[in-house]
Amino acid sequence: MTQTYYELTHLIERLHRRYLDVLRTSLDRLGVVDINAVQCLLLGNIGEEEINVRSLMDRGYYLGSNASYNLKRLVECGYLEQQRSPHDRRSTLIRASQKGRDLCRQVAEMTDRNAIAFSTGDSAAELEAACQLLRRLERAWEEEVVKRS
Repeated sequence: MTQTYYELTHLIERLHRRYLDVLRTSLDRLGVVDINAVQCLLLGNIGEEEINVRSLMDRGYYLGSNASYNLKRLVECGYLEQQRSPHDRRSTLIRASQKGRDLCRQVAEMTDRNAIAFSTGDSAAELEAACQLLRRLERAWEEEVVKRS
């Protein structure tokens, strides 16, 4: 059982890298050369929201300096718009520009085509079971982090 757990943790890491490869391929097919796969993933996680930069990092997806660089790049390339919060001038709000929303839509269409392969029969049930397991693992890891803090 221990070996299986280790294999799962390594598989999660490899799958994340492979998903970035899928995003990179999607960007290539769309002719997008000004941002990378990590920036595309970040843009997709922002989606239609207007969000405080701090909140984005508090979700646990990104590290401060890494997120700051990638957000700056997305703003420079016109995929994100940023403005000072009207309620707290120290805070910055970001949201996808029209260019960013268009790219998200195009990437989502490609993702939808890939998802169709897992939407029928046993594959759909296996996918749901995998998601349930990964959610449990996420909660367990979160509890572990909180205990140690």
